[in-house]
Amino acid sequence: MGSWVEVGNEAAQAQSAPRHGEQHARELEQGRVLFFRLAPIEFPEEDRQFLVAQRRGDSAVHKNVSYRPATGVLRGWSGERETEERLKRILAEFSARAKEFVSTFLPAYAERLHMDYTSFRPLEEQGRQLPLHKRNDLLHVDAFPTRPTRGGRILRFFVNVHTVKPRVWNVGEPFSALAKRYAADAGLERIAGQERGILRWFAIGRARYSAYDRFMLRFHDYLKENSAFQTGGEKTRLDFPPGSSWLAYTDGVPHAVLAGQHALEQTFIIPPDALVAPEEAPIRVLEALCGRPLA
Repeated sequence: MGSWVEVGNEAAQAQSAPRHGEQHARELEQGRVLFFRLAPIEFPEEDRQFLVAQRRGDSAVHKNVSYRPATGVLRGWSGERETEERLKRILAEFSARAKEFVSTFLPAYAERLHMDYTSFRPLEEQGRQLPLHKRNDLLHVDAFPTRPTRGGRILRFFVNVHTVKPRVWNVGEPFSALAKRYAADAGLERIAGQERGILRWFAIGRARYSAYDRFMLRFHDYLKENSAFQTGGEKTRLDFPPGSSWLAYTDGVPHAVLAGQHALEQTFIIPPDALVAPEEAPIRVLEALCGRPLA
């Protein structure tokens, strides 16, 4: 199987999804991207039109607007209060629909979904000038600089809400192959072997990071810094057309965003003991390579 697995509309419907839920979860955990040509959740046309109207030139539009479902807090917006409230409502409703869909489509995760941030990405990705470690157009795996997962997996559900532009990704080889080739050079043994105490843990606020979290943050940067990997590594281009959706474990699928504008995204954290193929999780792949627990 390739990087992209298309899921038909019928298979994504609530009444039939559970029959194939374990298969789809396994495909995701093995590094496939599940693609839905038509978004499997309701998204009102008036909300889409509102989001598309938010453009680069608007002083209120930041590179990324985030909504926190647990607290109802909206970040990355500085416009009029009425517009802010509408944006918050749209993101809250999208978040709730995304959770309902993923819980039904992937029932193995239903009781263990941890809702992370909801994001709206209003800017055109192609041609953005960003510092090296913040560039989206370089292949990387995701890790959070402020929110440790301690081995939990990062599952993301995306919708391209643009009217005409596709969202374009490159995806790379499976995480297991990537780790075998580069983890040692990225410092896996050093990070795994650090002593307990201040070298074992560091904090941003109150968030304590495991060796796994610290390595994944380093691996994110290492891959972007590695010009030989970026130019010569395995790549497959995926074009997500307007109105489509996709699911991916972005901690395990090396990905780069080459082009596209106006995308929605819901992030979930899936704990290791909820996975159907836990041996495929990055933490287990890395632990097998270094021979010691990382969280």
